[in-house]
Amino acid sequence: MNVFSKMWCRTFQSVFRMVIPFMPWRKPEVLQLEDGVLGLPKYIKDMGIESVLLITDGGISSLGLCNPLIEALDAEGIICGVYDRTVPNPTINNVEDACDMFAACNARAIIAFGGGSPMDCAKAVGARLARPNKPVHKMKGILKVRRKLPPLFAIPTTAGTGSETTLAAVISNPETHEKYPINDFVLIPRYAVLDPKLTVGLPKKVTSTTGMDALCHAVEAYIGNSNTKETKAKAINATALIFKYLKRAYDDGSDMEARSNMQIAAFDAGVAFTRAYVGNVHAMAHTLGGQYGVPHGLANAVLLPYLLEFYGEKVYAKLARLADAAGIEGADNKEKALAFIQAIKDMNAYMNIPDNFGGIIKEEDLPIMCKHAYDEANPLYPVPVLMGKDDFAAMYRKVNGVKTEA
Repeated sequence: MNVFSKMWCRTFQSVFRMVIPFMPWRKPEVLQLEDGVLGLPKYIKDMGIESVLLITDGGISSLGLCNPLIEALDAEGIICGVYDRTVPNPTINNVEDACDMFAACNARAIIAFGGGSPMDCAKAVGARLARPNKPVHKMKGILKVRRKLPPLFAIPTTAGTGSETTLAAVISNPETHEKYPINDFVLIPRYAVLDPKLTVGLPKKVTSTTGMDALCHAVEAYIGNSNTKETKAKAINATALIFKYLKRAYDDGSDMEARSNMQIAAFDAGVAFTRAYVGNVHAMAHTLGGQYGVPHGLANAVLLPYLLEFYGEKVYAKLARLADAAGIEGADNKEKALAFIQAIKDMNAYMNIPDNFGGIIKEEDLPIMCKHAYDEANPLYPVPVLMGKDDFAAMYRKVNGVKTEA
């Protein structure tokens, strides 16, 4: 990146930091319901809402995970339409189809049930309902919605994305393979229901990659240049919880202490990065998701240690503080930071997460991939080290690995 581009990015970020305190930040209201998620229908009924659209995905629907909630809604006399065709990287078509279903069942609120994909889809549906004459691609970027959404209830069934706390919805365009965020304060869900029982049956690979996604949120928020006292505290707490409980949740899915604490970690990491933002790991991961369908948590898990090594001494002091929170020792900041990066690699290996992408990245795709990653990261993300398109290309080559024959 040339010096003028760097000056522009840092100037933009400095101005944004000064403006941030005056923006309409809020956190979702966490509903502490006696019966967990099954207590939500009565809460909704008491609000006077008689019809809702539940947005989930085919995997959750086929397992019947949302059936008890649907039955409880029916018992309260609440009409519930179910959109369960959300794909792992939700598309514009998902959003439009769900909007049609919202209208067909005369819904007045949205329930997002699942991981990051159903929640991103639900947020984008809310944005389209708020802006019926504005197509999804026109909301790409910052503050392009700016109108009140229908009530949105977020029910995470994973402990990782933190989408129940965030102002972002990431949507894919299947025609261009572009994956981009819509960022607006109105997208922050009004309510979040944290019920660790919903995460008990997660497959190991989902537990591992979503947990590492939460760690990536905490780390990228903490090492960035737009932290506040609260985001630092949330990122540190999330990091400590993840290092203590993620492997436990991975080893024993029925460990309720681990499951509960991982949900807290994901929530705290979500609060941290909603305010402090993420960084180049996410810019690269979103592009991998859009181009090749790589699950977001997996992409973040693989990329994180590579990017931390790339940042070098710029992040040693901050990584050393995270190492302290994780119980990782070292003689000085550099030693602690390097030990922290190694601990991330070790945790990936423990949970059978690969250290590269198996040669899926094609050289001819790099120009458009690097453009998408560069445009997402700059000038918005307050990263410790700015990356140009050549830097992104070099990093994609480094993480690609070698394709193995089936």
